Amino acid sequence: MVPTPSSPAAQTPVVQTPVGKTAPPLVITWEPLPDDVPLDDEPVENTGQPLLAGALRESLELVGFIQPEMLIASNFGLCATVNDELIIKAPDWVYVPSVQTPAVDRRSYTPTLQGDVPLVVMEFLSHKEGGEYSVKRTFPPGKWFFYEQILKIPVYVIFEPAGGLLEVYQLIEERYELQTPTTENRFWLADMGLFLGIWQGTKEERIGYWLRWWDETGNLLPWAVEQVEQERQRAEQESQRAEQERQRAEQESQRAEQERQRAEKLAEYLRSQGINPEAL
Repeated sequence: MVPTPSSPAAQTPVVQTPVGKTAPPLVITWEPLPDDVPLDDEPVENTGQPLLAGALRESLELVGFIQPEMLIASNFGLCATVNDELIIKAPDWVYVPSVQTPAVDRRSYTPTLQGDVPLVVMEFLSHKEGGEYSVKRTFPPGKWFFYEQILKIPVYVIFEPAGGLLEVYQLIEERYELQTPTTENRFWLADMGLFLGIWQGTKEERIGYWLRWWDETGNLLPWAVEQVEQERQRAEQESQRAEQERQRAEQESQRAEQERQRAEKLAEYLRSQGINPEAL
């Protein structure tokens, strides 16, 4: 769905600086997260968000997209130190192409220090008004400002699950610009080699809009339940083809038997007339 003039994204957020003042410079450093720093375990706002994030990862796993060096996580802390203040933001979904040391029990991730800058971050709109669009630059900075000006993440996705609104922003000349979808209402993420778009239907207990992946030829990347159903349908089609082949073989056998019986009857008739059928 393309954002309408009434949507929050109709006007790209702009960092405002008071008249006559210059924004203080950002001193960004990439420092390891101390072990004693508590990470906020604030629960997600609703049970649908983990399902949305898990569904995105699931289809990538099934097609073999995910490699050991990648980091794909949800509600996971991204860290940076700005003007000596530690900042941690936890996007609803994040994709990092390569990390230096893959870890199963990673507590957080500091770009540059521990690997690549995330390629894609996603936020699923919540009831917290405007949080995903916040360009607040003072501590703690807003999400938009953090992704755009501090981490400089190439692609920022904002998804509104209730209404199916999808906005994809590309970092162009250090500013996020709203991208235009294809005629199929999908967005091409070149660095991933995939399209991202909206799909409506049911998965597990959730009914509604979902984010889905399509490959470059337009094929939908399936979920596990869909893959099982596809395999079942293929097996059923193979069984039907095998049954059709068996029936054709049986019909050919019956025709051959009928020809043999006709030949025997003709031979008997010729012999009854004193004609040797083998001499013919």
